[in-house]
Amino acid sequence: MFGLLNLVSLVLGLIAWILPVVNLMRSKKHDHKNWVVLSVMSISACAISLCFQIFYNYHLVKIEDWGALMDTMYAVVFAATVLLIVTIILNAINLIIYRNITTK
Repeated sequence: MFGLLNLVSLVLGLIAWILPVVNLMRSKKHDHKNWVVLSVMSISACAISLCFQIFYNYHLVKIEDWGALMDTMYAVVFAATVLLIVTIILNAINLIIYRNITTK
């Protein structure tokens, strides 16, 4: 059951990156209504993904699997940092592009 937290976290992380990319590809069309909703969904998917990683680490602490924690913490911290930075950058690009489009 707790192993699914990692899988769901990965899927939500991918969703957090896919939504802004889809939003950027739609910027050429004249329909600019949903860009804020997609950006909020992207940031929410990123936050939930990071939360699931915290839950999984809590599970490892609760069962006292110190070896698993010591082996995986570097990768988890690195992946979480990359996920957060890329999500913020993609959503910032969306904000800049759609702010310029909607002011015209």
